[in-house]
Amino acid sequence: RRIAPLPTAALRRLYDTSNYGRLQLNNGLALVPQMGWNSWNFFACNINDTLIRETADALVSTGLAALGYNYVNIDDCWSYVKRGNKGQLLPDPKTFPSGIKSLADYVHGKGLKLGIYSDAGVSTCQVRPGSLHHENDDAALFASWGVDYLKYDNCYNLGIPPKERYPPMRDALNSTGRQIFYSLCEWGQDDPALWAGKVGNSWRTTDDIQDTWKR
Repeated sequence: RRIAPLPTAALRRLYDTSNYGRLQLNNGLALVPQMGWNSWNFFACNINDTLIRETADALVSTGLAALGYNYVNIDDCWSYVKRGNKGQLLPDPKTFPSGIKSLADYVHGKGLKLGIYSDAGVSTCQVRPGSLHHENDDAALFASWGVDYLKYDNCYNLGIPPKERYPPMRDALNSTGRQIFYSLCEWGQDDPALWAGKVGNSWRTTDDIQDTWKR
């Protein structure tokens, strides 16, 4: 039996999403899914200023940037193991001696955007300083450096539910006046589909997914 095609008017009604509203934080970002590069899966903590600059160069030279891969995201281990004497986050002086602002300026000069990492806990997963209870100061610092993206992890969270820990950083980022993509890395905890859309531009649906299979 042949299936008759739907009339054009019916198709338009079927795919019309104008009445559904946005499903993620409406801060002018993530109108389409973000695309880019993140340092963690391949390099883990073996990152430095040179690697990030070379990656920005490669996104441009390979043509990926022209296709929309425009985020260059630094993951865990960029920061020093403790905060400064004024309570501020510090780039690791051995691996990022020029600081993050210099790096952001370089990435922006390539027409790309720089992402950074922190954690909604007292420490990051690799036991660097977390941003829990430091949201306003850290968000202001990221904005002053020219950061465009924040991946916000879920380690060492003191057992506080994620839907209580993640909104303060949203508010802190918004208060900076800089558009910063807010990526919730809450590991799919506490049914994020029910609350994360009002908090972040993107969020995790599950725990880590890796390209390995048991034989």
